[in-house]
Amino acid sequence: MLRPGMSVLDVGCGTGSITYGIAKAVGDSGRVVGVDRDATLIEGLQEHHSLPSLEFVLGDATSLIYRAEFDIATAARTLQWIDDPAAALAKMKDAVKPGGAIVILDYNHVSNSWEPDPPAAFRTFYQGFLAWRDSHHWDNQMAEHLPDLMRAAGLTQIEVHNQDEVIGRDDPDHQRHFDVWGYVIEVPGDRIVSGGFLMPDQLRAAADAFKPWAATELMKQTMVLRAVVARVPE
Repeated sequence: MLRPGMSVLDVGCGTGSITYGIAKAVGDSGRVVGVDRDATLIEGLQEHHSLPSLEFVLGDATSLIYRAEFDIATAARTLQWIDDPAAALAKMKDAVKPGGAIVILDYNHVSNSWEPDPPAAFRTFYQGFLAWRDSHHWDNQMAEHLPDLMRAAGLTQIEVHNQDEVIGRDDPDHQRHFDVWGYVIEVPGDRIVSGGFLMPDQLRAAADAFKPWAATELMKQTMVLRAVVARVPE
């Protein structure tokens, strides 16, 4: 889909690594803008990922100011963290030229799975994690709901592509992928507790149980992920 000379808007660009890859694909004749609401992430990205066609901007997905400037607007694992994804999608649509594409990649956290079943303490944590997200109006089934959101936004030619992240113990670097949930327990864990969705001892029990289990017993982790592509009507 990417070609030299194209213009691309990357919403929720985070560390900028995907945005940098897009900029390399479109070349110096293209234009790529990465937008993120995290000032700490945006700071220094322009220097770290320096290309003539690439720009990083501090901003929010629901208040984008672009109008029919880009061939493609994309958001990878971003809408799941926005309490009004329809508003973000409307702004992305405004930013894309008629006939251009919107590409969204996101999870369905309700359907994520582990083999064998995780320890009970981690299952308790995971339910608290989902409830904490629900309390912020972050969609735990964003991948499932994307096609309807796109239709409601007036987008057409909607295609859904399965991009499940399936990691087995035999895969290279599997432990880094398995350890993602250890990171989730540690980082937003305190916020989940302070929100009343877990007790402190439940959080500690999840951390104590998950790490050794992931290191020795976890055989396969499936993160349900979909890429949904749509067009802006001409």
